[in-house]
Amino acid sequence: MEEHLIAEAAEELAAALSPMELDRTLSRVTAAAVEALPDVDYASITVRHADGTLETVATTDPTLCDLDARQYELKEGPCFDAATSVDYISAPDLANDPRYQQYASAAVDRGILAQAGVRLFDAPTSQAALNLYSRRVGAFAEFESVAALFARQSADVIEYAREIQALNEAARTRDLVGRAVGIAMERYGLSDHRAFALLARLSQRHEVALPVVAQSILTASESRADD
Repeated sequence: MEEHLIAEAAEELAAALSPMELDRTLSRVTAAAVEALPDVDYASITVRHADGTLETVATTDPTLCDLDARQYELKEGPCFDAATSVDYISAPDLANDPRYQQYASAAVDRGILAQAGVRLFDAPTSQAALNLYSRRVGAFAEFESVAALFARQSADVIEYAREIQALNEAARTRDLVGRAVGIAMERYGLSDHRAFALLARLSQRHEVALPVVAQSILTASESRADD
């Protein structure tokens, strides 16, 4: 039975997932989880940032924001565990799960009777986990292989989207810094190398990123032009 589910999930995922902008890709992952995975009624993604804070994104239902937040607050629940400490976890019967006695009542009150969490990726500055919710007791009891397959394929698509985003941000940064260098060259009569060195010194002196310095110069220039 599980092999059949794995094959079906792989086929549906291939059709459903394609890399887009990062936000749209994350939303497509959760939508595909509901469409392709058995017993999944709702899905969300938890992102753990470098400072340890947890954020819910790409929910398929607004109710999940409250449920995820409750798990973050209690430091309890499959959502919290998958984002912080384990690669996969399931709770086929939340109401009677001794691990989640505080959180379970909030979930059951909203009709969530089973839940699973699966890690999507570990990056130097962030981690992410996919949260799966079901209205059926017993869901996710034998689900680990299917979830692992989905997570691997989703992670590949997300990583590609992250790379596209990084390239786009790098291109925007180059354009921003280039425009600021041009303004410094014109205003102070500097060569391009010396104008860039000026921006770099300002960045170090004020302990802010180079693009922030560049944006400040552009904003100041635009303000002068408006006066």
